[in-house]
Amino acid sequence: MTDQDPQGQAPQPEDGGTAQNTAPQQPRLQILAQYVRDLSFENVVAQRGLNGADVTPEIAVQVSLDARKRNVDHQYEVICKFRVSSKNTADDSNLFLCELDYGGVFQIEGVPDDQLHPFLMIECPRILFPFIRRIISDTTRDGGFPPVNLDPVDFVSMYRQELARRAAAERPADTQLS
Repeated sequence: MTDQDPQGQAPQPEDGGTAQNTAPQQPRLQILAQYVRDLSFENVVAQRGLNGADVTPEIAVQVSLDARKRNVDHQYEVICKFRVSSKNTADDSNLFLCELDYGGVFQIEGVPDDQLHPFLMIECPRILFPFIRRIISDTTRDGGFPPVNLDPVDFVSMYRQELARRAAAERPADTQLS
């Protein structure tokens, strides 16, 4: 049931009907595009002709992120760079190298300026990660190796580590711990 006055009319705001909703705008995120910006796979085992019996792989994953404002209002591009390498633990020789730069274009509105950078560096990569994981898995499998299924990436922890690294780099050299 709605609130109505005795004459059956809905109540009007005291300012003559021009009351504005003062609630803060909810963040709004829209994915406009996703794409492979660069993909490279190097199968060193096949190039060298190594015997599979002599191989004990060790996988290393490096992740870096980049974000920039586009020329259109409220649009941002986020690039996730993954470098997955495998070395033979027996002789430290390279087995394969997979490098992927995966981008997304996002329309973001309603995020306060002071929260925009963490939003771009945490939430956007989190959305892109399942696609990145699939591409790397498919690429390593198609390259002749068992598929590499990346563990989930803690983008919050990465962001905090980067902030701490930048803060340490900004401190004068005489105040840094050895």
